[in-house]
Amino acid sequence: MKKLTFKSDNIAKLYNRRVILDRISFSLGEGTAFAITGKNGSGKSTLVKILCGVLTPTRGTVEFTVDGAVVPYPDYYPHIGLVSPYLNMYEEFTAEENLAFIAKVRGLGKGWMERSDMLLKEFGIYDHRRKEARYYSSGMKQRLKYCAALLHEPALLVLDEPSSNLDRYGIDAVRKFMEIQKKHGILMFATNDAEDLQFADTVYNIEDVRPGSR
Repeated sequence: MKKLTFKSDNIAKLYNRRVILDRISFSLGEGTAFAITGKNGSGKSTLVKILCGVLTPTRGTVEFTVDGAVVPYPDYYPHIGLVSPYLNMYEEFTAEENLAFIAKVRGLGKGWMERSDMLLKEFGIYDHRRKEARYYSSGMKQRLKYCAALLHEPALLVLDEPSSNLDRYGIDAVRKFMEIQKKHGILMFATNDAEDLQFADTVYNIEDVRPGSR
């Protein structure tokens, strides 16, 4: 296993001079499950976007290292798998086509098709793999997002509201892979769900460092 670290150093984010996030610092290593919690509107999703490079912080830094070497953004993108409500699959593509496109973009070698079939089966949508995503229910689309995020076996798996739009079968599948990720990489997720929080080694309440909290 490669030695991984992921660090946030004094992250802050301002919108129209309003402080949304401030003083966000933590350090994670492989074999870690890290939960970000806080009430709705506290900035959890904004923080997730910053950590994955979707948004730029107003100040502060994010650092990802592999075997002690710093991997700058966007070069650390191949190491990340992200599932979030604001990410969408290609509606006009089937599940198979979506995953084939992602495999091509990521430059995945031989074996990705076998892993794709395994994930589609684990998340209960294999029988719908040749149906266009626009005909999927919201829960099926969420399951497909997980297949896409896990296809390249990411070192860092980031989940924004892991149980969102999922039934019991989908939730069980997600939690199975959360457990796997804890053992073989870094798991980071934003949630207020008490069941999800049971998977965390560390719970980081974002409201503890919000402006005016000290």
